[in-house]
Amino acid sequence: MSRSGKSKAIVDAGRLSGPEKAAVVLLALGEEHTHIWEQLDEEEIKEISQAMASLGTVAASVVEELLVEFVSGMSSSGAIMGSFEQTQRLLSAFLPPEKVDNLMEEIRGPAGRTMWDKLGNVNEAVLANYLKNEYPQTVAVVLSKIKSDHAARVLTCLPEDFALECVQRMLRMEPVQREILDKIEQTLRVEFMSNLARTSKRDSHELMADIFNNFDRQTEGRFIAALEERNRESAERIRALMFVFEDLGKLDPGGVQTLLRAVEKDQLGLALKGSSDALREMFFSNMSERAAKIMREDMEGMGPVRLKDVDQAQMAMVQVAKDLAAKGEIMLAGAGGDDELIY
Repeated sequence: MSRSGKSKAIVDAGRLSGPEKAAVVLLALGEEHTHIWEQLDEEEIKEISQAMASLGTVAASVVEELLVEFVSGMSSSGAIMGSFEQTQRLLSAFLPPEKVDNLMEEIRGPAGRTMWDKLGNVNEAVLANYLKNEYPQTVAVVLSKIKSDHAARVLTCLPEDFALECVQRMLRMEPVQREILDKIEQTLRVEFMSNLARTSKRDSHELMADIFNNFDRQTEGRFIAALEERNRESAERIRALMFVFEDLGKLDPGGVQTLLRAVEKDQLGLALKGSSDALREMFFSNMSERAAKIMREDMEGMGPVRLKDVDQAQMAMVQVAKDLAAKGEIMLAGAGGDDELIY
């Protein structure tokens, strides 16, 4: 349950979970009572820290209800604010900087209480890219600890010979000693999870390509032309990275059908009105004969349409496709190359 400081204040203590109530109390106690944290184990610290970082504003009445005897030690308003910064400051009072950084990185990273929960929220291609450089036995342990459907997707993304070796190791695997499992978890935490946010950051050209994707055609053309005059190399790189409506033609049949189920039919008709004949036929061929006939009739009934409206409909479809790709429901081949993936 994510809450930001700008959302409505929490006014009902009964709606808070146990970790959230603990977070309120510890925020109210402040840095003078950080010795309490020392009595918690690492998983408890993580769980309470996660709750604290996303707490947002808590009404004074709730704070008073949870911890009446400490109300006088709070701010004049009686309200407190939980945030990433406040959480990090409190943890820094009693934990080494490196440990605080790791904790905060995990809080900001993929959600999950344990390392295996967190790995379950990492895109399979990203996880496979890391695991392909590990020992097959280590990969076998990791895959045995995550959910089977996610493990299947990760195996699919690994080189075939390496994946088969990992499968054989899993078949022969004995119970893993606790210290070995702890070491693997620590390695994943230090070498993978803590670097995940940094390694997944896009460079400036990718960011600009995403911005250019959201321009209408006239604005996009104007900016690209102006940029070409000043820096042709950057303009060409941005153009190569841009994912445009016509790139949906690279979807496989399953991806097309998933996208068709996710978009509004009136938006689809408007978007296809301004597409190439080849792309239009690709979408029609993935519909039932009756649905394709109705869509053609609807498009004919639209008459002339404004280019601005077509652009908006196509941009909306591209965004839906990107959202589906981010969830792993379809795979998009980027404009920069047939093998490039957009997440």
